[in-house]
Amino acid sequence: MLTVRNLVKVYPGPVAALQGVDLEIPKGMFGLLGPNGAGKTTFMRILSGLLEPTSGSVLIDGIDVIENPSALWGKLGYLPQYFGFYPNLTGEQMLQHLLKLKGVTGKKDLKALGDELLERVNLTFAAKRKLKGYSGGMRQRLGIAQAIAGDPSLIIVDEPTAGLDPEERLRFYRLLAELAENRTVLLSTHIVEDVSVLCPRFAVIRNGKLVATTTPSDARAALEGRVFEGLASNDELEHLRQNRRVTSAHLVEGRNLVRLYEPEGEAPDGFEMVTATLEDAYLVLMRADEAEAPSAREVVGS
Repeated sequence: MLTVRNLVKVYPGPVAALQGVDLEIPKGMFGLLGPNGAGKTTFMRILSGLLEPTSGSVLIDGIDVIENPSALWGKLGYLPQYFGFYPNLTGEQMLQHLLKLKGVTGKKDLKALGDELLERVNLTFAAKRKLKGYSGGMRQRLGIAQAIAGDPSLIIVDEPTAGLDPEERLRFYRLLAELAENRTVLLSTHIVEDVSVLCPRFAVIRNGKLVATTTPSDARAALEGRVFEGLASNDELEHLRQNRRVTSAHLVEGRNLVRLYEPEGEAPDGFEMVTATLEDAYLVLMRADEAEAPSAREVVGS
């Protein structure tokens, strides 16, 4: 169990990146969903021991790793948002280098361990290929290979699917789901689909504050009967944005297909009730005013 209590991080300025975050994360996959700049990466860097908080505590299995960071070293695997590789090294060379840096030891030598990890992330075929020839998804899988070295009980991945094509993203989803079967995997992302596909439970962060902790099914169910869809001209769309809660607008055959959140269940003429999505729930939270935050939390059933 990962437990976070009243976590605060204030940068010089001052800039409050985290404002009293409280969270309990059980075994399995858990998502942290929020826009860029919401505080997700700051949160992840604190949990991984790379950044000291201004105040608060982080407990893994009851041990405060802020006060005792060495207790974290054998328990953590971390894949940051931006992972640097040497492009002229092969995959196996890079992985062995990373294992040495991490101080990973075991019954097997580094070559055998590296080969085993590459096989686990389905990169054996590219072991002797230089990294400059790796796709984005292959680089991410290599990053996961170093993260799972030593069989950590907690894996933290920060924006792991950003920039991946649909096929690579699906492959990466399966890998993360397998890893979460017997450990805690904390997934930080701004991509709603990541959470919808992978996470039985997730939290939403905005401006350094947690605004909801819920499940995808509860978040969708809480909006049922209050999401509507219809076509609108540009002028009509502008009027809707000024007077209604527009969650999204996409061009379809030159017209705007608009989705609205109507708390009272009453939509304008021409709009029909539709099934709520997790993206609807997320956008309602993101577009709520600060003064509306308590009611916004009720929206997603937290």
